[in-house]
Amino acid sequence: MKKGIIIMVFFFSLFLSACGGNNQNEAKSPQEEASPNQRLEQRESEPGQPKIQDVNPSETKHGKTQIETIGFLEPIDEKKAAEEVKNVGKHLSYVAFFSYRVKEDGSLHPIKDEAALEQTRKSGATPMMVLTNFTEGNFSADIAHKIFTDKATSKKLIQSVLDTMKSKGYKALNIDFEHIRAEDRELYNGFLETILPKVRDAGYTVSTALAPKTSDEQSGPWHGAHDYKRHGELADFVVLMTYEWGWSGGPPRAVSPIPEVREVLDYATSVIPSEKIVMGAPLYGYDWTLPYKKGGEFAKRVSPQEAADLAVKEKVEVEFDNKSQAPHFNYKDDKGKEHEVWFENEQSMQAKFNLAKDYKLRGIAYWVLGQEFPQNWTLLEDQFEIKKVK
Repeated sequence: MKKGIIIMVFFFSLFLSACGGNNQNEAKSPQEEASPNQRLEQRESEPGQPKIQDVNPSETKHGKTQIETIGFLEPIDEKKAAEEVKNVGKHLSYVAFFSYRVKEDGSLHPIKDEAALEQTRKSGATPMMVLTNFTEGNFSADIAHKIFTDKATSKKLIQSVLDTMKSKGYKALNIDFEHIRAEDRELYNGFLETILPKVRDAGYTVSTALAPKTSDEQSGPWHGAHDYKRHGELADFVVLMTYEWGWSGGPPRAVSPIPEVREVLDYATSVIPSEKIVMGAPLYGYDWTLPYKKGGEFAKRVSPQEAADLAVKEKVEVEFDNKSQAPHFNYKDDKGKEHEVWFENEQSMQAKFNLAKDYKLRGIAYWVLGQEFPQNWTLLEDQFEIKKVK
């Protein structure tokens, strides 16, 4: 799966001055009052154009819908991971530990997850084990192919997964195999047909992660091997990775633009029941150095709070793009270099929540925990009843 906490109340003035919301993914605690010089004025990118969605959370009354929420966690720093779960675990149905990486022989790379697992259980969330073909900084098509074609290796992997889930206390499994050869599509389906029933029979919930597709014909290493219809039939639910249109190595744009997300949902709901679909949502944005050059400097990942604070520091206006339903701004750094920042705020997250309601989805999955955005959690609790699963 490719790849907050106090945002100032200036965000409330932000959406009051320009018709809606603020920081997308991490709303959780009440905001403190900001002084006048901390105020950000938000204006539309295309003056005079009609809004695609009216998503001002402060001016709309919402009925609560029950959903499941997943927060993906990278427990690189065990102490910080546990602290993050302590902060936001109460808002989550599952904490998904990213990731247990498959070795070529079918064994697993261990992770330091004990402290965060303990905190997950204390928070009332369900621990989810994430299984990936990630190795040496990228997803490995070769490792995936070996697992799919070597019966002894596949058998060893399945047993390793079951043993780890039992010993660590995981209650759910998510299989996130990416960058698979398109010609391995049926082999991947066959692997899922073997592992998912075994894990489910052991008493665990099973799910898969899917790249964002708009048709079954969409191919290539990121999309071709992901069979939406078959995954929907085999898994208890699927997680759509509906983000990274704007990515660190690409040109500046919204990470999770609403029109593109809607196209993915249109296709997904045509082949998978909506109650089995969890929509991905980013808890981050990117800061690009301009001019963008393909193959040049990668954009820096920023949390919604970091982005908002940066806009205040640089005394620049935050604009809201009505087409993508995302905030953005430009600034110059200390060396005079121009930057463009796209991120998430309450208004952009409200647009995503609206999609979850409109399509009657099972829930929302956040990539990735540890990015400061307290407003997301407050907005989430205001909109939905979070289902705790056992």
